[in-house]
Amino acid sequence: MKTGISALIMVALLFSCKEKPETAQREIKSYTIEQFMDNEAIGGGSFSPDNGNLLVSSNRSGIYNAYTIPAQGGDMMPITQSDSTSFFAESYFPKDDRMVLRADGNGDEIDHLYVRELDGTITDITPEEGAKSDFYGWSKDDKHLYYGSNKRDPRFFDVYKLSVDEYTTQMIYQNNDGLDFSGMSDDENHFALSKTINTNDTDLFLYNVKTKEMTKINENQSANAAQDFSVDNTTFYYTTDDGAEFSYLMAYDLASKEKKTVLEKPWDIMGCGFTSEGKYMYIYVNEDGKNAIDILDAKTMQPIPLPDFGGKSITSVGFSDDETWMRMYVGGSNVPSDLYTYNLETQEQHKLTDVLNEAIDVEDLVTAEVIRFKSFDGTEIPAIYYLPHQATTENKVPAMVWVHGGPGGQSRQNFNPLIQYLVNHGYAVLAVNNRGSSGYGKTFFKMDDKNHGEKDLQDCVEGKNWLAQQPEIDGGNIGILGGSYGGYMTMAALTYTPEEFDVGVNLFGVTNWLRTLKSIPPYWESFREALYLELGDPYSADSVRLKRISPLFHTDKVTKPLIVLQGSEDPRVLQVESDEIVAGVKKNNVPVEYVLFEDEGHGFVKKENQIEAYSRILKFLDTHLKAPNANSVP
Repeated sequence: MKTGISALIMVALLFSCKEKPETAQREIKSYTIEQFMDNEAIGGGSFSPDNGNLLVSSNRSGIYNAYTIPAQGGDMMPITQSDSTSFFAESYFPKDDRMVLRADGNGDEIDHLYVRELDGTITDITPEEGAKSDFYGWSKDDKHLYYGSNKRDPRFFDVYKLSVDEYTTQMIYQNNDGLDFSGMSDDENHFALSKTINTNDTDLFLYNVKTKEMTKINENQSANAAQDFSVDNTTFYYTTDDGAEFSYLMAYDLASKEKKTVLEKPWDIMGCGFTSEGKYMYIYVNEDGKNAIDILDAKTMQPIPLPDFGGKSITSVGFSDDETWMRMYVGGSNVPSDLYTYNLETQEQHKLTDVLNEAIDVEDLVTAEVIRFKSFDGTEIPAIYYLPHQATTENKVPAMVWVHGGPGGQSRQNFNPLIQYLVNHGYAVLAVNNRGSSGYGKTFFKMDDKNHGEKDLQDCVEGKNWLAQQPEIDGGNIGILGGSYGGYMTMAALTYTPEEFDVGVNLFGVTNWLRTLKSIPPYWESFREALYLELGDPYSADSVRLKRISPLFHTDKVTKPLIVLQGSEDPRVLQVESDEIVAGVKKNNVPVEYVLFEDEGHGFVKKENQIEAYSRILKFLDTHLKAPNANSVP
């Protein structure tokens, strides 16, 4: 099966935490949130059939719309011009200039697939109300589009093929067992299917359409993920951490059922695949939180040379159908990613975008470094550190501990406009990859199972203690900030360790685990049990612990200023979570601010809302963390 756009994987470099950057001698210019948000975010990059253009998504209009851009450089042309619903680019059709687009309802995550016709009209090809659809790719003969939909059963995604001529659909796999579709051979004879066991381990199966045989690929409980089939339909490639800390690449012979190890790295191999005719294999590795991409000659398995971008990293790649062109996203922690094209035969290279606002001097932005500190029990915790240029031992700055989402996410060294905005205005940021974060081996990943709001919170406290020991940090003015699970950690910090942090910033964080785990969307059914295994089953005796670690039931402990930000369309963390935590904390006569967006879901994607949210956060911190200096450490 021809896959869609390559997944974006972002990562970070390792530096010694003992070396301090030299104090900047020049004046650092401060930028407004409008200037930061005038940067452009670009995504996607499907080549047109003649390789003349790429189909991308951009938020240059304030929300995401689809655009085309010449493959060798030129002006972007709008394909959609929505001023309310965000449209995202998926793919050009293989043989003509029709396009597949995706959109949901203001963040409700009920995605529909649309076709932009040759005459410019836009057709919803998955119009079933309340059903969610995912684009899977194209058939080998270019005559069909594959997609998944839960229109038959809201809990499970069936697999459909849609004719590119009549838009008629045919179900080719009915999902009755809660398995997740993970790929298909080009001849449509083998489906890769997976079953989530827990948040680390997944069983992997191959289903033979002709014989109806279902074969379990993994022998032991481990993390397994389908990657791709060979173009000759003889070999299935997958990653596994069976018997190892990190995931490695395996090959499975479909005829003999023999397995062999293809590639191992000292970090997780996060993904791999083949170009359309199998000439190249691409490999993604999560190398200590930093993206590492290899493009291999599939015959020799030797890497081909790639352009050198200095301190920037190639974060994502994609290929033209004829295997002559590659598109690349290139960026770093101090600069958003630009889109490039590269001719694999002539080594001709083109920079297509310049997304950093020209009013911003990149030298005023901060390049992150990865540090490590010991937690309360000796566990080594990795973290990504952003120190403002203006910070010195004489000019100590306040700081924020940043907690990623998840549970099980990872902070990486990529450009984050909110982080850079805060750092530019004089706040150090330490993005803690607490125990339970991905990317550091399965033992570390499992260390927070049924320890949420406890040992992982202690890691964040120890991150605060590390910050307080840095000579450039005002150790008496350190807050905590996070979104989603990070928002939960913010509220856990303010309730269970109320004197550790001086302020809290909660972006759409869980505050009542009992309600959240009972109200997960129906299309999460395939890994609902895995969530229960990691966090606890709200319908069992685990409910006692879940109530104990839910900040909503302990709001009387909050003594420090709090700001909460929420989208009313959020299907993951319901608005009531934020409504109730705000009401509870207000009873303590603690300063509380609440920012609610009626047209956002789990995360804010519209520029006007991002500007409002981020400016409110900075104003809150300036008022309650920086300005008073009441707890400053000399």
